[in-house]
Amino acid sequence: MIIGVPKEIKNHEYRVGMVPSNVRELTNKGHAVFIETNAGSGIGFTDQDYIDVGASILAAAAEIFATVEMIVKVKEPQSIERAMLREDQVLFTYLHLAPDLPQAEDLVKSGAVCIAYETVTDDRGTLPLLAPMSEVAGRMSIQAGARVLENSMGGRGVLLGGVPGVEPGKVLIIGGGMVGTNAAQMAVGLGADVVILDRSLDVLRRLNAQFDNKVKAIYSTADAIEKYALEADLVIACALVPGAAAPKLVTKDHIKRMKPGSAIVDVAIDQGGCVETSHATTHQNPTYIVDDVVHYCVANMPGAVARTSTFALNNATHPYILKLAELGYKGALLEDKHLLNGLNVMHGRITCYEVAEALSLEYIDPRTLLN
Repeated sequence: MIIGVPKEIKNHEYRVGMVPSNVRELTNKGHAVFIETNAGSGIGFTDQDYIDVGASILAAAAEIFATVEMIVKVKEPQSIERAMLREDQVLFTYLHLAPDLPQAEDLVKSGAVCIAYETVTDDRGTLPLLAPMSEVAGRMSIQAGARVLENSMGGRGVLLGGVPGVEPGKVLIIGGGMVGTNAAQMAVGLGADVVILDRSLDVLRRLNAQFDNKVKAIYSTADAIEKYALEADLVIACALVPGAAAPKLVTKDHIKRMKPGSAIVDVAIDQGGCVETSHATTHQNPTYIVDDVVHYCVANMPGAVARTSTFALNNATHPYILKLAELGYKGALLEDKHLLNGLNVMHGRITCYEVAEALSLEYIDPRTLLN
């Protein structure tokens, strides 16, 4: 197969779809890999590093899109990239389509085969290609939250860990999945007073055991969200419905009644956000204030630690890239039901039920398109 890796163009996005070590594995198996010049420069890889493992360098994204059978990226394609996709070309990347009708319409129009990292599943019922970035984002959310609680950022001047004689900051984490667990790990490590809300009793039991009762693991209800949000210095919003738009759990009324200078990090912003007052921001302008509450809603948080994030992501995506290259997209999708769950758009049709429902578009079972 002919595989291409364009340079990411989203604001302050330095990650890259494939690192040289993974390229080597593909070229050793006879696949051709084309890399856009400087695609890996943000994490310290030169064009020569890719040439040394058998890749070819092309000068522009347009050449990559025009040449290859499969595009491997990190973030959702921007409008200029979507315009370059062609029928039957495979796009393998994060898509987060549920809150993004313009992107979905462009991908449908392209006729491309679009497989989203975030909806690929596994036998344990987890999301293996979302997990590594959830780990990074969860840990970063506490770093970001601690920073925006500083007075210079509009925060209320609270040190999350406190100091002897002064109580620690109060952290509310909404969602006890991969993001929430990693956020709790960082917050507990800093010495914060941590509450986690989730609707799964199994998750709550796991959190109690994992943190040895150093967090308060509470069943999530509207009353609980209201109570703990109004008490919190920092809210980490990270509830997830796979493939679908994030549920709006923190309301405008909650925001109005929260402590002045408190902060929210909405990690679910890629899926539309869990907070009614959230809208996507960038690393260049990461925060804004609504009713004296600082909102941090960067849509590609792991891009700020691009080297760590890229290696973590590549470790997870590489087996699937190799399978797609070896079997072709039809063979790979038919063989692997979990990879098939990642198929969001194919030949002008929406093939992910949650995306179709969120955008009020027609859904088609992907198997009818593959057989």
